[in-house]
Amino acid sequence: MSQLPEVAAVILAAGKGTRMKSRLPKVMHPLAGRPMVQHLLATVAQLKPSRTIVVVAPGMEDVAAAVAPAEIAFQSEQLGTGHAVLMAKDALKDFTGTVLVLYGDTPLLRLETLQALIAARAAPSNPAAVVLGFRPADPARYGRLVTAPDGSLDAIVEAKDATPEQLKISLVNSGVMALDGVILFDLLAGLRNNNAQGEYYLTDVPAAARARGRVNTVREGDEAELLGIDSRSILARAEAIVQKGLRQAALDGGATLVDPDTVWFSHDTKIGKDVLIEPNVFFGPDVTIADNVVIRAFSHFQGAHVASGATLGPFARLRPGAEIGTDAHIGNFVEVKNGRIEAGAKVNHLTYIGDARVGAGANVGAGTITANYDGFRKSHTDIGAGANIGSNAVLVAPVKIGDGAIVGAGSVIARDVPADALAIVRAEQVHKDGWAAAKRAKEKALKADAAARPKPTKGS
Repeated sequence: MSQLPEVAAVILAAGKGTRMKSRLPKVMHPLAGRPMVQHLLATVAQLKPSRTIVVVAPGMEDVAAAVAPAEIAFQSEQLGTGHAVLMAKDALKDFTGTVLVLYGDTPLLRLETLQALIAARAAPSNPAAVVLGFRPADPARYGRLVTAPDGSLDAIVEAKDATPEQLKISLVNSGVMALDGVILFDLLAGLRNNNAQGEYYLTDVPAAARARGRVNTVREGDEAELLGIDSRSILARAEAIVQKGLRQAALDGGATLVDPDTVWFSHDTKIGKDVLIEPNVFFGPDVTIADNVVIRAFSHFQGAHVASGATLGPFARLRPGAEIGTDAHIGNFVEVKNGRIEAGAKVNHLTYIGDARVGAGANVGAGTITANYDGFRKSHTDIGAGANIGSNAVLVAPVKIGDGAIVGAGSVIARDVPADALAIVRAEQVHKDGWAAAKRAKEKALKADAAARPKPTKGS
């Protein structure tokens, strides 16, 4: 095989997503917790391209920010795919390698598929275009790949321009191509828009190359990886494909998923070995779970890091900045945000821990909250090692509970508590002997008196 040529990637991302019925540009809609265009860029980065250019429409600052540090080219008018690639001409000045043309709304392409296209471009026949085709179950709306008897590609015919005979062809165009950078922009400059759409089609490039005596070839890919996302329903299909792969990766890595189809991962979720995940668990971005962790059902995590041996849930919520230590317990309906729960600590019931540290071996009782926000600023609560916080306590930050201290149930703590001290803040309990019996007797007499009164007649 010939030495592989230098590679550049041009990613078309100027679509506004009209069919998505959204103000968000199409390529910014998320898959597994990140914009779909970033999935494609992550795959392209593994090719180590010398240049990556993303073509966007003016006003798409959010797309430009999401694809950084890729270079941006602007397509001010939507005049077709050929015109869009032409917008990358200045960025690819003097480039003579292989230009991969990709689409920001086709994020599931595999690295192996792109490597095969690049290798095919390096073949001794020096093809001007290597087109990625596939055979869908329903080819109706796709352009057809018209091949010669020797298997080379003669032309790509859009469905709207195809003859009845051409529409019988099952091999269709994905839009993805590997093109010879030496002649690409000369070919693009010669395109015409005499077609049903009145646009400059990138799909006319292979025929133009053939007219110059160059050969074109086809490589076939899988329909699932070539899914173009242009509606919410297709976005949901793509999410299902991505999640299936992430679940399988977790299982292959040594985790147990009791009901895999109900567990949802982000693209960057890291799961250790011998982790047990019960049904209906959701992982947002930036979550790391170490070995031997138990995650009970209906828990939700984002921006959280969990050390080995911890137990979480059911119905636990870990928000950004949550750090859960070795063998710690986070129980049902407990929320932790920007909080560090140290080794062996227990926060088991109906509790909010925000902007706080819970020291090693400490216990936080049911219904406790760290009151971390005063309407203007957030403050920190520090609970020492081995401390015990009684149920329904309110810790008003900034406050420090010393090591081994005990806070009585129902207390509102607004001042520091020394180590090993008992802090109780309660109103005095008062007993009024016989009051309840007298109250019941009084209410019973009132009820009897009301029943004995004559009922008013109708019309009186």
